Amino acid sequence: MTLEGHEPVGPLFPDGKMERTTMKHVSSICYFPDGKQLMSGSDDKTARQWDLQAQKEVKEARDVRKQEVCAVEVSRDGRWVVTASGSFGSRHGELRVCEVETGIVKSFSEGHAGTISIDISLDSTLLASASSDGTVWIKSLKTGDLEATIQFQNSFNSRSMGAVRFSQDSKKLAIKSSTAHCLEVWDVQAETCLRRGPVRSPGGMMTNAPMFWTSKDKTIVTAFSFNVSNSTSDRDLETIYEFDASTLKKVGTPFEGHTSLVTGLALSFDCALLASAANDQTIKLWAFESRQLLASFDVQYPRCIIFSPDSRQLVYTAWAKIHICDVSSDILSGILPVQQEEPSTSTSAAGAPHFADLFNSNATPPAVRQRKDADDDLICDEDYVPPSRDSQPLPTGQLTSGEHGSGRWCFCF
Repeated sequence: MTLEGHEPVGPLFPDGKMERTTMKHVSSICYFPDGKQLMSGSDDKTARQWDLQAQKEVKEARDVRKQEVCAVEVSRDGRWVVTASGSFGSRHGELRVCEVETGIVKSFSEGHAGTISIDISLDSTLLASASSDGTVWIKSLKTGDLEATIQFQNSFNSRSMGAVRFSQDSKKLAIKSSTAHCLEVWDVQAETCLRRGPVRSPGGMMTNAPMFWTSKDKTIVTAFSFNVSNSTSDRDLETIYEFDASTLKKVGTPFEGHTSLVTGLALSFDCALLASAANDQTIKLWAFESRQLLASFDVQYPRCIIFSPDSRQLVYTAWAKIHICDVSSDILSGILPVQQEEPSTSTSAAGAPHFADLFNSNATPPAVRQRKDADDDLICDEDYVPPSRDSQPLPTGQLTSGEHGSGRWCFCF
């Protein structure tokens, strides 16, 4: 299924001259908890709601803004929809909270600089918004009251924060720098930094690819750079690591296979599957626990990437289009826990491409090593065999490169 409607191209200059143009990206996507609807935000200054059963936009719900919509989020209980708008580095943006049942919209923007990243706590009560001035506000979604203020300690400049994420118990907040050289974990109620992770030079490529807490808040997974130089090479952020949440030391084998900047990341709700997108024009699907590379396929300029609530679909964006793929039942049966047969909470269109169709069934599985213990901080080169970097091209008639256009970084700015 492909959802179209966001504007792909627009004039760079206000007088409308087309001497130079800029491509407009879908910069953020999020499922509603029932898996039947989707929210998206775009550089075309709109936030849109999509009916996946009808395969079209709910036009009466479209939110038109004065600036680019850089982030959208739906609470786990489906009660709240949050949208953030503002250009990267802007000191003026708008943060809106809509109560779905009543349609009441509140602005949470007063006194807050341009928003870079947002997250809603798992209990659907708190909103974290990271701004370009290096501060994070924690607000009550119900009342709008400011519950806590966090100052990112690694704020080398106004754009240093890259992503924020509540722990599953909603008591802690993880913050990552935009260059993925520093991690911090904060106690939300006490407004204190509990620990800081590996800190490297603040220079380098920027990515706002998200991070995730795993089961029982034991670890945090994200793309990270251990490069100590100020290099701006895409290869600085090609690897995904898992960190012990209590020490922020590396855990087990990293996810290696991308050859360029990781721009998007998604972890299934049960922490069984990990998906990643990168500037090497590939999306990769991994078994999280074993680190097995399940699939790698070619996509031109993937940006956002998320799983459906039931993990049976993977959604990604390329330029102004949103693409939805069904995950192969063979993959799910081998990775996910055995469950009673129930109707899927997410709806796929007839003819939607399956991941099974994207796999080369005759491919040799990559050599994989099981996770080490949580206190293992170092990975010896001689002790690890990296997965193959070869990618399987998309088959004709499925998701072709022409369908995607020629160019989520998961940037939220």
